[in-house]
Amino acid sequence: MSESGDLLDQRSHFAFGKNWASYARLVTDAQVEEATASLRKLAGGDLEGKRFLDIGCGSGLHALAALRLGAREVVALDIDSDSVATTRELLQTHASGQPWSAMEASVFQLQPGSIGLFDVVYSWGVLHHTGDMFGALRAAAALVALDGQFIFALYRRTRLCWFWKLEKRWYAGAGEAAQARARSAYIGLFRLAKGGSFSSYVADYGQKRGMDFYHDVHDWLGGWPYESISPAETDRFMQQLGMRQIRAFVHPVRTNGLFGSGCDEYVYGKD
Repeated sequence: MSESGDLLDQRSHFAFGKNWASYARLVTDAQVEEATASLRKLAGGDLEGKRFLDIGCGSGLHALAALRLGAREVVALDIDSDSVATTRELLQTHASGQPWSAMEASVFQLQPGSIGLFDVVYSWGVLHHTGDMFGALRAAAALVALDGQFIFALYRRTRLCWFWKLEKRWYAGAGEAAQARARSAYIGLFRLAKGGSFSSYVADYGQKRGMDFYHDVHDWLGGWPYESISPAETDRFMQQLGMRQIRAFVHPVRTNGLFGSGCDEYVYGKD
């Protein structure tokens, strides 16, 4: 059962779309190239001739990456209308005339009978924000075609996830001034922890993630609903869905979660 009300109501979720819209104005060719390389790594190669579904498309950056990798069709969707608008603008600018569509929809509304099956279903850092992570995994996996791939990333469970759940629920409902103070406190503590490497960390951040450091702080602090999971639990659940792990990129050590939790990346196949 969700702690966030109606799972199909975007108002019960943090306004990720406004953050993505702000970030999208900063996207550079280098970041598009990095997103393309990251997707190629996860997919195990190019996407030539494949039908690609991006669940929780955010800025549209990885939908664009899928087109760059040769996908024959890209369907991008998000529950947040601002994310859908941002994705459309990005793809109209960088992929005009190519086979893509962007729509406002929840993963819980998707049915193979209406949207079809996909060679690649992609959802990076999204399903743990739906309010029903396991239900979202099940719904997304049902859209994977035979011999297809389900590529997703989920927050690693840490000892402080209970704290971040409380923090995120507060932050998502707080005013802009309170949110700004929380971001300043978080960044100040993070700067102290990083010491002299902070500036280089921030400078390199956008080349490693689909968002710059300061927008990502807002995204992390406000990411409600929030769930997390261990790699072992993920694998058990995916096996119950009849899927096998193809590859995974997980944190080598368990973080204590003091500054949050990173995402483990998974690729599962359907035979």
